[in-house]
Amino acid sequence: MACLSTRTAAALAAILLLGACASYNGRGLQPGQSVLADVEQVMGAPAMRWREADGSELLAYPRGPAGYHTYMARIGPDGRLLSLENVLDTRHFALVREGMSQDQVLRVLGPPYPGWTVYFKARDELAWEWRYCDDWNEPARFNVFFDGTSGKVRSTGSLTESQRFGPISILSGFGGSDGGWRQWCSH
Repeated sequence: MACLSTRTAAALAAILLLGACASYNGRGLQPGQSVLADVEQVMGAPAMRWREADGSELLAYPRGPAGYHTYMARIGPDGRLLSLENVLDTRHFALVREGMSQDQVLRVLGPPYPGWTVYFKARDELAWEWRYCDDWNEPARFNVFFDGTSGKVRSTGSLTESQRFGPISILSGFGGSDGGWRQWCSH
């Protein structure tokens, strides 16, 4: 029985990990050329999918809770990839409007992280939350607040994680409520 050296095993593990990372955002998929099977092979099974009246499909690929992205793949009626984009950004957040249904919000942003979904009984309000990387490369949270009875959007809001949770210390003895190290993310 052949044994792998530590160096060979480490190199193989690194290659496998890099391969897994490449599928995180659909790298290599080409709109107009890639087909649904390519998308599912590269990105895996979608968390949600919707079939439109014209035969096209919308597939949601959330990469949270620790990740900052949700990718939406639009597949045409012919089965070809029309577009693939991260929807957790200010442009897409601006599409969420008062009065929208929960399904309409899901089609814009994909599913929120279930652990961050909260119902506030006193306000009869349901809050959904997504983690994203803001335009200044700081981790942030976008919230959509729904009327608990009608399920329609009441309002939205966004805070950086340092605004929400306070400064986070990376080194013990530094930081705290009087200032500290901010965390940064990358697009």
